[in-house]
Amino acid sequence: MTDPLHVERRGGAAILTIDREARRNALSRDTLLALGRAGRELSADPAVRVIVVTGRGDKAFCAGADLKERQGSTDDDVRAQISLYRTELGPLDRSPKPVVAAINGVAFGGGLELALVCDLRVAAAHAELALPETGLGIIPGAGGTQRLPRVVGEARAKEMILLGRRLSAEEALRWGLVNHVVAEGADLLAETLAYVAPIADGAPVAQAAALAAIDAALEVPLDRGLELERLHYDATLRSADRREALSAFAEKRRPRFTGA
Repeated sequence: MTDPLHVERRGGAAILTIDREARRNALSRDTLLALGRAGRELSADPAVRVIVVTGRGDKAFCAGADLKERQGSTDDDVRAQISLYRTELGPLDRSPKPVVAAINGVAFGGGLELALVCDLRVAAAHAELALPETGLGIIPGAGGTQRLPRVVGEARAKEMILLGRRLSAEEALRWGLVNHVVAEGADLLAETLAYVAPIADGAPVAQAAALAAIDAALEVPLDRGLELERLHYDATLRSADRREALSAFAEKRRPRFTGA
């Protein structure tokens, strides 16, 4: 059996490519487990500055659950599979490294939910995004009902989920669902790496602190969030990267961040 996930390093970027093009890069059990392993390993690797998730080919980023694999599954089997979304996508969701989705085609159902786990989303011009589950008699089960409203707002999330509405890349950009759209014919991965170059060249301690503070804002009252922000800011004050940034500014050169 071939590995469903290809991992590649390009400088400080780690690229995870779902390698199941014939199955529209659907999320099989093995694919979820592979994403979990890679997320845990790369999140702990000091050489990794940014993680990029994409799919093989130009048709599908990820078409969602592998429905062929689910044929014959019992209700308990499906419940166990849904639990894997939380345990195996959790390492990417909680990663101290910025995680970026390079959406190379359709991102439907669990595919869009995988993209929503990421901190930033870059889409090819022909990409389409949707959560069509209610049309299949179910609801998004991998965090879509929780993460989508936090990104696009309650009303638009309900529109996408209740109507099963598909968004083009440009519509998704206007809604704030994606951060950047790559022009038709351009190399999506190369453009994504160029887009996130400031992350790869940036200060890892500060980036991790910023991600932790932003994520906390979604779960606590404002006063508590401001206190958490102060605590995370204090961690950056103690970092060698902050002192390097000050020295670089004084010396009129680019800083050389090490993550210390």
